[in-house]
Parts: sequence; structure tokens; C-alpha cells
Amino acid sequence: MKLDDTLRERVAGRLAAFEQRGLSALDSRRAAVAFALIEEGTGAMLPGIDAPAAWSPSAAVLLTRRSALLRNHPGQWALPGGGIDPRESPEEAALRELHEEVGLRLPDSAILGRLDDFVTRSGYAITPVVVWAGRAEGLVPNADEVASIHRIPVREFMRADAPLLDAIEDSEHPVLRMPVGHTWIAAPTAAFLYQFREVCIAGRSTRVAHFEQPLFARR
Repeated sequence: MKLDDTLRERVAGRLAAFEQRGLSALDSRRAAVAFALIEEGTGAMLPGIDAPAAWSPSAAVLLTRRSALLRNHPGQWALPGGGIDPRESPEEAALRELHEEVGLRLPDSAILGRLDDFVTRSGYAITPVVVWAGRAEGLVPNADEVASIHRIPVREFMRADAPLLDAIEDSEHPVLRMPVGHTWIAAPTAAFLYQFREVCIAGRSTRVAHFEQPLFARR
């Protein structure tokens, strides 16, 4: 799947037709993440799988591993993002956080739309904003927040074994995970990845806000 104008039009069109669900969680802090579509480049960096030798224009998603020194969710997979400042929209927050965390500055025209909000067990109501990042060379991790930057091919999220659903004792809903290489990513990030796959690639209006997070991701 190539990161080209055809894919951009498809994703933008399906997000425009999608009835995005925001959540009025009065006791939750508002946050936004940037779901950045990017070229696979030379750094697919799937765990246990070598990166390609030459630059690839295939579509990928920009993900990070959070710094092990962070108080909240250290070492976990994440989309660039953070709290929404007063008088700031989710789109503005997502673009700001993208620049602060990985050094990628994008214009407002890069915004393609939103996926459903997700309220986490740690008390955040997160809005995922899908953005078009293109080639995006020269990414630099913010050492205070980001341990590493990864370009994960979109095709990895189309695997037949995705998603992984696990029963959990304290909820009627299963924990959602998305396999990547020889490991996996947990919700809430996995929920955004799965919904993007369903809505933007497969064309299905799949909801994800009900899925659970594993116990370690709730802190």
C-alpha cells in the first residue's frame, strides 16, 4: 500500500463520511494524539524484523516508545500526543505534540479527520487526529519523552491474527491488542490502530471505545 494521493483521498473521504463519536467525560482530562500516516522509509523497525535496505514509499504509521523515565506509561507504545491546553482544539494539540515529541511540524492542511474518542482507565479522554505526514525525514525524538521512533507499515495492522481479544475478570469487555512483528501493542493505542484499519482501509464503521486496557496500561 503506497502513501500516495489515492490513499490520501480514500482516508480523507472515509473519515468525512464516518460519524465520529466524541465523549463527554466530565471527570476526565482531555488529550489528543496524532495518528500520522508516513512513508515507511528505511526504518520500519518491527521488533525482531530487519528494516528495509532502501527507502520505501509504502504507507506506515508513526509510533513511539515512551521514555522509561516518564511517570505515566513508561516504555509503552504510543502515538505522539498529550494534554489539550486551554482554548486549544484537539487538532491544534495533536500537531503541537507531534512537533514537540518527534520534531515534525505539519500545517493545518495535513489534518484528514478524527477517529472516535477513547476514555482511558488512567483518566484521560483522548481524541485521535489523523494527519498526513508524507516522507518526514529527519525525525528527532524528544529525549525527555520519547525513547525511540518507529515507522510501522500499515500492512502490519491488516494481519489475519489482528486484533487479539482477551477476557479480563473486572470487565464484560475484552482487552484489545494489535500484533506487531513478534510483539503487540495494547489499547488505547491499539484501539486507534484497529479503528483506523476498519474505517479508513476496510471501509467498516467499527467502534472501539468499549474495549479494555490491560492492567499494566491503566497506571
